[in-house]
Amino acid sequence: MPGPGPGRGPFAHMVDAAKPENVRAVLFRMWSYLGRYWSRLVIVSLLVAGSTGLGLLGPALTRRAIDGCIAPGRMEGLATVVGLMIACSILSAAFAWMQTIIMVRVSQETLLDIRRDLFRRLQALPLRFFDSHPHGEVMSRITNDTEAINSALANTVIQLVGCVLGIVGAGAAMVAMNWRFAIVAVATTPLVFALTRWIAKASREEFRQRQEDLGVLNGLIEETITGQRVVRAFRGERRAIADFEGANSRLRRSATRAAIVAGAMGPFMNLSRNIAFAILACAGGWMVLRQWVTVGTVAAFLSYAEQFSRPINALASLWASVQFAIAGAERVFAIMDEPPEPEDPPDAAALVPVRGDVTFDHVDFGYLPEQPVLRDVTFHAQAGQTIALVGPTGAGKTTIINLLTRFYDVGSGSILIDGCDIRHVRRDELRRALGVVLQDTFVFADTVRGNIRYGRLDATDEEIEEAARLANADGFIRHLPHGLDTPLSEAGGSLSQGQRQLLAIARAVLADPAILILDEATSSVDTRTEIHIQEAMRRLMRGRTAFVIAHRLATVRQADCILVIDGGRVVEQGSHAELMAARGAYWQLHELQFGNVVQAAPQGSAEAQRASG
Repeated sequence: MPGPGPGRGPFAHMVDAAKPENVRAVLFRMWSYLGRYWSRLVIVSLLVAGSTGLGLLGPALTRRAIDGCIAPGRMEGLATVVGLMIACSILSAAFAWMQTIIMVRVSQETLLDIRRDLFRRLQALPLRFFDSHPHGEVMSRITNDTEAINSALANTVIQLVGCVLGIVGAGAAMVAMNWRFAIVAVATTPLVFALTRWIAKASREEFRQRQEDLGVLNGLIEETITGQRVVRAFRGERRAIADFEGANSRLRRSATRAAIVAGAMGPFMNLSRNIAFAILACAGGWMVLRQWVTVGTVAAFLSYAEQFSRPINALASLWASVQFAIAGAERVFAIMDEPPEPEDPPDAAALVPVRGDVTFDHVDFGYLPEQPVLRDVTFHAQAGQTIALVGPTGAGKTTIINLLTRFYDVGSGSILIDGCDIRHVRRDELRRALGVVLQDTFVFADTVRGNIRYGRLDATDEEIEEAARLANADGFIRHLPHGLDTPLSEAGGSLSQGQRQLLAIARAVLADPAILILDEATSSVDTRTEIHIQEAMRRLMRGRTAFVIAHRLATVRQADCILVIDGGRVVEQGSHAELMAARGAYWQLHELQFGNVVQAAPQGSAEAQRASG
């Protein structure tokens, strides 16, 4: 994959892929969420219409006060007009307050729906998506980009309906009052719309770049915080700060440009409105001097002109806010449009009960089509057997596990459990039959009890305690401040690597799987802890089919069958004694690991070729 171009972040290709075919499609999709609350939107529209109508009564009452009371010098009736004006203002404010309350609730519920759909889609996406997308950038889409949508939704309906009604109502009132005067008032409108269109297009591009840079910055922050131990261990603080400064500066520049372009809308709109107001005032004064119109008419007309131009300015500002929302919506909907894991076929089997018989039949696979990882992998594990996978790093051991769990599907060939192709088995049933203990154990920000219960959510407290005991985890749990109810930090930072492994084993014990997968479960612990983990694993593997990935060959000597993986192929398989007697690739690995004198391996073995090369 080519690197990012000049001035672009390392994740820029993700945003390129998120660009929609057109803005209308994104707007329609945003409004489809709002449409779920159409009844409340109707109420809001009626309140906006009432508030706008009351606002349009103001100039008419002003004209009546000037021409009917003030100009003739008659004070009777003036108090009534003033009282009506105050009542209209109070009622209009009440309508505005009610419509704001309703729209805030609607916008928050809409945002709730969008976040819910986005998170559900994330749970349905294949692991390939998460392997190729930085976690911090994905988190930015869930938080920052959805909030960008909310900032526009909160007032969009109110302002849109109010602006349209205000423009139509004020325009009709001006035409009815004096159509020649009305032509002068709307003469600057085409210029305003052209200017709005140009600024909106420019601001949309700037806001899109801002959201991209924000996602890159969040990805960098998440990556640096997660890898803080590595940063400190290798004195990478300066580099981390330099990378952050670069990403932060790019965000500052793009955010500044976006704000400047969007901010230009207001001054230009005010300038055009003030020019139009000055022209109308001069024209009105000239007409009054010629006695073509009354002073009250001019005052009312200037007020209507203000109400006509104000919504146009508001629409311009609203459109700039919508550009910000569109930039966020593009990125949110891009994730929603990612293809999920393929659905189970209608005739998918349930795999009940599971014996644990596993067969790999001529399996080929590559994460990228042009780069195969596994080539013609074939082996059979009988129910209850322990199968060890050994070989050099990158040989394909973990990939075999990824295929067995259907995190990825095979390119060709098949994987059978109890004679049934796992592609024809319901995923939830398949993964319920599998228990996984990984080298890098993940601990949730929950209590110890909650982390163990993740293996089976309906487990009782007694079952959790028994699982902890069988996993040899009860010893250290008793010494925690609150035992099983001790809260753990994110990723279990308060526990040692061995303690996290014991929790993972307890989680697997509670799940009670038919097939167990242990991926380098003891590679990062001390000898004493390894003894506890080995004992717990022996209890866990009893009566189950187990796949064990291990670099320490001493841990797999008792396996029923050892598969030696090299270059994506099974180059040898058999028991420890059989493979040692064959003096092939496994023997070579064993002798190298235990520091014995290495004799020449049989010609043709992968290790012999590597040693001679």
